[in-house]
Amino acid sequence: MFDLLDIILPAFVAGLLVLSTHVVLGCQVLKRGIIFIDLAIAQIAALGAIVAKTHHDFEALPLMQFVMPAVFALFGAALIAWLSKKAPKELEALIGCLYVVSAVAALLLLANDPHGAELLKQIMSGQILWVDWSQLIGPAIIYIMLLMLLMFTPRLLNGRAFYFIFAIVITFSVELVGVYLVFSTLIMPALASQPFKGKKGVAIALGIGLLGYVVGLMVSVTMDYPSGASIVMCLAGFSLISRVGYTFKTKGIY
Repeated sequence: MFDLLDIILPAFVAGLLVLSTHVVLGCQVLKRGIIFIDLAIAQIAALGAIVAKTHHDFEALPLMQFVMPAVFALFGAALIAWLSKKAPKELEALIGCLYVVSAVAALLLLANDPHGAELLKQIMSGQILWVDWSQLIGPAIIYIMLLMLLMFTPRLLNGRAFYFIFAIVITFSVELVGVYLVFSTLIMPALASQPFKGKKGVAIALGIGLLGYVVGLMVSVTMDYPSGASIVMCLAGFSLISRVGYTFKTKGIY
């Protein structure tokens, strides 16, 4: 029992950290109508991580394992911020193109790497069950600082600073939970809570996210399923139940 808690507890705290920022940012993504920005930035950060992990000069420099994804993510954020001004009507399509180009670039980089498939799977699906306490210190500090910043200056979410805040958060999140969970945590709870405004909407999104992570982790551990995939499916399920339940209630079906 205690061995199980030793595995699940750090993973659950990692999920809490990711949810703490992603619910707020996810609502902003939906508001801006740039749904694929999280996938694009996450994939660009993942490309930076692949460069750091496959380049021999960087293998002996542990700091580069974070610096390189952050540099790539910030570059992607700067490019999207610039595109939002120059081509606002085509922004979503351009963001989609950035995602595809980054994903293909990652495949090309790993094409001749004997461990490429495993590395790509790890970055995309994440290894949340194997997160340890030491890995949570950096993200916890950054997330708390960003949340405090947004608490006192919420207008930052409405300007171009949003893209850079987004890039920093995504860089840490991809390392913790992988690209698929980053997208799911950002979009699914926020989408489920769309009919509700203000603090109630945020609370519902957080609740859905917590349920998704708790149940997904339990399913993963007890049934030996991949943790990232299990949590994504649970987030999708609870989000769908919430949205369908709201629709039934508003139409007087129950």
